[in-house]
Amino acid sequence: MIHQDESTRLSTLALYQILDTSAEKAFDDLTRLAASICGTPTSLITFIDEDRNWIKASTGSDIKETPRDLAFCDHTIRQEGIMIVEDASLDPRFANNPLVLKDPSIRFYAGVPLTVSGGLNIGSLCVVDSKPRELNDQQIASLGILCQAVVTQLELRRAMTEIKAMEKLLPMCAWCRRIKTDETEGNHWQSLHEYLMTTPVTHGICPDCRIKVGAEDEP
Repeated sequence: MIHQDESTRLSTLALYQILDTSAEKAFDDLTRLAASICGTPTSLITFIDEDRNWIKASTGSDIKETPRDLAFCDHTIRQEGIMIVEDASLDPRFANNPLVLKDPSIRFYAGVPLTVSGGLNIGSLCVVDSKPRELNDQQIASLGILCQAVVTQLELRRAMTEIKAMEKLLPMCAWCRRIKTDETEGNHWQSLHEYLMTTPVTHGICPDCRIKVGAEDEP
């Protein structure tokens, strides 16, 4: 079982600004693909908040969230790799779970944790069925690949969000993303990379980078 600092995990989740956002085709498509590959009626992309399991994308389910203490996915984020429950009614962890005893009557569950930078698990990609079943090696491997695709989408989404935030602070070209660095000259533009390399945009150095560069004191 992974022992994660829960406060750090929740802070990391917050950085992605994903909770309570609208449906997005890229995530919906990945759940459809996961359900098709695994032959299950349901697939979900979920994120584990402080007290709920929030569902970002789903195929075969209209459920938007569940209490965290009932969520199979909360068990998934506490381990490495895939978690498979072939028949939840026979598993002592889930046999008395309302999600098993009542609608949606879960029997089969397979989930892979969404592991982001720093090795923290913020959610899962899972497939679910109301009948017991097994997955073969190819299906298990495919779920792992799709999980990485979900994480890639998350990182791209976060990068775009950060760029949009910077656009509000910096005079940036909407086409090439270069930064206007001198209003008086009117035509002095730098690439975002050049701008960040030549402009003091921070007020210190984090502990990890201090170790890497051998710095003893913050500038």
